[in-house]
Amino acid sequence: MRRRRLTTSLATLASGAALGLLGVAGYTAWTLNGPRRPWPDYVFTPFEVRADSADVRLTSADGVGLAGWWLAAPGSDTVVVCAHGHRGNKADMLGIGSGLWREGFSVLLFDFRGNGDFDDGPQSLAHREQADLRAAIDYAVERRPGARVVVMGFSMGASTAILVGAADPRVAAFALDSPFATMGDVVAANYRRYRLPSQPFLPLADLANRLRYGYSYAQVRPLDAIGSLAPRPVLLLHGTDDRVVPCSHAVELAQAAGPTCELVIFDGADHCGGYFEDRQGYIDRVARFLQP
Repeated sequence: MRRRRLTTSLATLASGAALGLLGVAGYTAWTLNGPRRPWPDYVFTPFEVRADSADVRLTSADGVGLAGWWLAAPGSDTVVVCAHGHRGNKADMLGIGSGLWREGFSVLLFDFRGNGDFDDGPQSLAHREQADLRAAIDYAVERRPGARVVVMGFSMGASTAILVGAADPRVAAFALDSPFATMGDVVAANYRRYRLPSQPFLPLADLANRLRYGYSYAQVRPLDAIGSLAPRPVLLLHGTDDRVVPCSHAVELAQAAGPTCELVIFDGADHCGGYFEDRQGYIDRVARFLQP
């Protein structure tokens, strides 16, 4: 009788542990990919920063409708495409976007799928969003034929820019704030942040991601792609106290990028926090870098 009770107790514990593991894995996959919009959906617009703008509509290659703002600078020979981070939207880029516009660049701010205005579409972490960034680059090229196109990306947007730019020679330069080196490493880092071991959670989360959302962590590795950006210039910006994407990711990316990459570290800054340390100084640095 005691042996049976012990066996039952152990089986119950094992079942509970297995359900817990699967629950964490499923929640990780949903957090990265599942549809979720903020409420209420009030956002700032170019009106708040006194920037002249036009609403634009983009369509990605898989048919997802995307919204954007075009900030035109007459006479500019460079267009900056701004790519926001995970679960963000184009309004997040108004600070740097309007700042670069005032420096004389034409600027395109746009929403990745499922964020901001228009369509949801299947979301991911820098995987399906590559089609959205390509659509934004297409728009910039068509709107300003002959202009230089450069990308300013934050977090997921920066990682997406690396993956897209590696195969798209139309992008002349890259300013990248807080990109992650690999999807697997950034997920593992966030498990550690919440005192969870990466094993066995990481492979289970990857499995859940593949089964539910159709792509694996191995398909999202900016670290493997950044070398293909050369000889085009790359500016990497990262904070030492980044709790989402550890600063070590920037160091790895800079080493893989080679001599055409400049790495700027902001002491004490958190995720994408360099801009907020010195807004005008940040804008000046990026503007100088993006000049032809």
